[in-house]
Amino acid sequence: MGEEIPNGDTKVVLKRKITLFNGVGIIIGTIIGSGIFISPTGVFKYTESVAASLIIWLACGLLSTLGALCYAELGTSIMRSGGDYAYIYTAFGPLPAFLRIWIALLIIRPTTQAIVALTFGHYVVKPFFPECDPPQDAVKLLAAVCLCVLTAINCISVRWTMRIQDVFTSSKLLALVIIIIAGLYYICIGNTENFQKPFEGKYDAGSIALAFYSGLFAFGGWNYLNFVTEELQDPYK
Repeated sequence: MGEEIPNGDTKVVLKRKITLFNGVGIIIGTIIGSGIFISPTGVFKYTESVAASLIIWLACGLLSTLGALCYAELGTSIMRSGGDYAYIYTAFGPLPAFLRIWIALLIIRPTTQAIVALTFGHYVVKPFFPECDPPQDAVKLLAAVCLCVLTAINCISVRWTMRIQDVFTSSKLLALVIIIIAGLYYICIGNTENFQKPFEGKYDAGSIALAFYSGLFAFGGWNYLNFVTEELQDPYK
């Protein structure tokens, strides 16, 4: 994600083009992705309890915060791009790092991006089919086009990538603000039936584990900025 240029000492470095605002946008834009819009359904589905759902969301947020703080320390201690790969390479050597990066490239990243792209495609196509499910071929085609276009832009220009990231982040924040305001208004006008018996629900280990999985998926992405550490203008910020 950046142009490699020689710095005069035969060492190859990346241009530091990512500002503090861009970095914050990357984190917010990655965390506030498709997960926050689809995970609440999963959390409530597995707990069937309003109170348990809120507690799980709080616990997932705390766990993600602890992970983010650890990665912030790693990012300022090991000033190399690559995220997990760079840290595992420094701590355990090339073989574990190689295995980690290939698992990420072949399994973790593609599946995550596929979920995000399919969610995007679903919500774009859905307004044209209000009475039924949108055709899966159209959703998949739009998702593939989205991935190809964003990949091409990312390869061509870091600056354009950051601008698009900032626009998408602002749009998602606006959508969340609208949802929150609408929810508060809905409660204020007296629709509180879901809070009458908030602790009734399922509390078996399997359901709680699946609810945690859904909640943590929504918070995923707090480690992504560490993949571009060398491109940050001031990593310590």
